[in-house]
Amino acid sequence: MANIRIPPVLRPSVGGERQVDADGATVREVLDALTTAHEELRGQLFGADGELNRFVNVYLNDEDVRVLGGLDTAVGPADTLQILPAMAGGAR
Repeated sequence: MANIRIPPVLRPSVGGERQVDADGATVREVLDALTTAHEELRGQLFGADGELNRFVNVYLNDEDVRVLGGLDTAVGPADTLQILPAMAGGAR
């Protein structure tokens, strides 16, 4: 079971938890298990095409999954996924 670190902005969708565990052999399977357990997250993480939203970054043990195998990257039981939604803003 992989450990998933949840950023503060998404914690309300997982009952305030900082970390949750989910089963899966790939990043896609782990995130599918996560969003099945916490349905609110699905629209925040995935687009209508089933791919990660462009503003969502996912790291597997500190490596961006987009430079690995994307959502098909293999995940082991001791691995950690970190979800980092891109933040924008600034002042004039």
